Amino acid sequence: MNNINVALVGQPNVGKSMLINTISNSKLKVGNFSGVTVDKAEVDFKYCDEKSCKDYNIHIIDLPGTYSLSEYTIEERVTKNFLQNGEYDVIVNVIDSTNLERNLLLTMQLLELGKKVVVALNMSDEADREGIEIDEKQLSAILGVPCIKTSAVKSLGVDELKSAIVTVVDKHKSDSKVVYSDTIEEEIEKIVSFLSEKNYKSDLCYEKLAVKLLQEDVIIYKKMHDEPIWIELLPIIRGALTHIYLHYETKDLEDIFAEERHSFARGATLEVQKVKITIKENLTQKIDSILIHKFFGIPIFLFFMWSLFQLTFEVGSIPMNLIDKFFVALGDGAIAIFGDGEIGSLISDGIIAGVGAVVMFLPNIMILFLGIALLETTGYMSRVAFLLDGFFHKFGLHGKSFIPLVTGFGCSVPAYMAARTLKNEKDRLLTLFIIGFMSCGARLPIYVLFAGAFFAQESAGNILFLIYISGALLGLVAAKVLNVVVFKSEDEPFVMEMPKYRLPSMKLVWHTVWNNAWMYLKKAGTYILAASMLIWFASSYPKYPLIEESYQTKIKLASNQESKKVLENEMNLELLENSYLGIIGKASEPLFAPLGFDWKMTVALQTGLAAKEVVVSTLGVLYALGDEVSEEDNFLVEQIRKNIPFASGVAFIVFVMIYLPCLAASMVFVKEAGGWKYLGYLFVFTTVTAWILSFIAYNIVKGFS
Repeated sequence: MNNINVALVGQPNVGKSMLINTISNSKLKVGNFSGVTVDKAEVDFKYCDEKSCKDYNIHIIDLPGTYSLSEYTIEERVTKNFLQNGEYDVIVNVIDSTNLERNLLLTMQLLELGKKVVVALNMSDEADREGIEIDEKQLSAILGVPCIKTSAVKSLGVDELKSAIVTVVDKHKSDSKVVYSDTIEEEIEKIVSFLSEKNYKSDLCYEKLAVKLLQEDVIIYKKMHDEPIWIELLPIIRGALTHIYLHYETKDLEDIFAEERHSFARGATLEVQKVKITIKENLTQKIDSILIHKFFGIPIFLFFMWSLFQLTFEVGSIPMNLIDKFFVALGDGAIAIFGDGEIGSLISDGIIAGVGAVVMFLPNIMILFLGIALLETTGYMSRVAFLLDGFFHKFGLHGKSFIPLVTGFGCSVPAYMAARTLKNEKDRLLTLFIIGFMSCGARLPIYVLFAGAFFAQESAGNILFLIYISGALLGLVAAKVLNVVVFKSEDEPFVMEMPKYRLPSMKLVWHTVWNNAWMYLKKAGTYILAASMLIWFASSYPKYPLIEESYQTKIKLASNQESKKVLENEMNLELLENSYLGIIGKASEPLFAPLGFDWKMTVALQTGLAAKEVVVSTLGVLYALGDEVSEEDNFLVEQIRKNIPFASGVAFIVFVMIYLPCLAASMVFVKEAGGWKYLGYLFVFTTVTAWILSFIAYNIVKGFS
């Protein structure tokens, strides 16, 4: 005979006592918990499991009704103490089906314990009468534990509940899942990563342990305080709590996690429950009825994003020109100090020009991040993710993929990191593979350059918006293909916290924008700096003294400055064609010739593997204008318009939209995906896709032009 001890937990008036009477067909034995006057109800019954052909003796302890695992009342203290220290095999959480959202608050706390749990959706008959439909299978998938519809009055679901208890107890560990906001999940991931690296031995899984640490659980702190790992772990916890305090503007962890549970309960309820009977709407529901309307919700979101891009390009162009002039002057100053030799050229043409090309777009990046941060902190982004969940599932994506994908419009680096919130590996990998289709801010200079070359100035903003949206749609199609061909598995249910609408915290918004801007600048000082120096070297060597002498002679004999400038450009172009960069471009030109690309465009794409920002300055160098150019340089625009056919320009934009992200993002991708092999897959997938779609675009546009 196998013994199973069950802890029956639920909020007051959910029908626990009646349910276990119905289950056992017997009366309760009532006594008191040790040392207190709180009732202790117990029942024993035998159960034969037909699946395993085993007999079980099930002992149920009906714990006092409690709204949460706090210690405000003696009943709450008794229940919390038993669940933390008592001996039992499984928790059966009884829920009032007519008040799902409120009851899920306790369920969240029970799941945080890391114990085996079964959820009984009691009073399901009353829910039916009130027009409430609950998808218990979806709820089970969201929580990671069995959810069984029951009715103690009508004896519905009793056998299913008994079977679920036995099945869960026989499992090796709990499969429960708890989803928090991105801020909390990010800090959990850091702690879990550290514990994994240290191979820390724990009875709790790392995720549950991390939550306990962030909640400052006294028992866990006492247990770990005397262990050697504590010295290294403490700074990580302090940093995590500092970030969380800043996000919530409070240091009250009980309030913080209470808000997290409310958000989760609200999101889960919205996902699994349908109410046929109309009830009076509150303010949040009234706003939601507009912003996440099934017909108007997506157009409203697209309008917000269009407005954000217009603001980014219009306002960002003002400081961009000033920054550009500053770096041009800085480059001239470097030449004046170090001369026209190799050192001066390296510092001016390599380092300053390369880094300046990145810093120049910092205002655009900050405005873009500012807009995204405002949408996130008001609670709107979570609702858009919910709104797009059904649409995303058609392409094999998870609703929560929306957040990293939108972040990808700013920078792929934080976007790849944001994908950590997706717990299912298939969803996470699929999202990682298509983030690159969301055009990051680093591609903005290329789009601005080509939009200015081939379209009227007044329509440039709309063209840029169209480019970004087209990339996103291509990403969805790519996700569908990958989902069918590569990532084959069942879709995970979607649940996301649905926070209340609130005025954005300027302190939090500034923190978000500053962190992302600083990450962007660090990228400029590391990867972009190295790439710029490498490109300078590859475009400057090997040296050809005979070619230089021949042209210098012609330049001296030239009659005017204009002729001299033409000869200097011709000399630079010939030297570039014979440089390492030119040799590489010429060698790979046949691969891109069907797309209408010449060797200069090919080289620009290759330098873009290091950093997309470098493409513009590379095109300037290769079209014999010198590298002190920007996407707004009228001479460069004219050269692009004159030397690149419209069809080739469109194909070039399509290729830039899709192919591999920059070196910094690629390194982060390797870490988040879990290995270098995935970067190889991403390179092949994006390159082949970019080539095919560019080929199609080139031939379509060529046919109409």
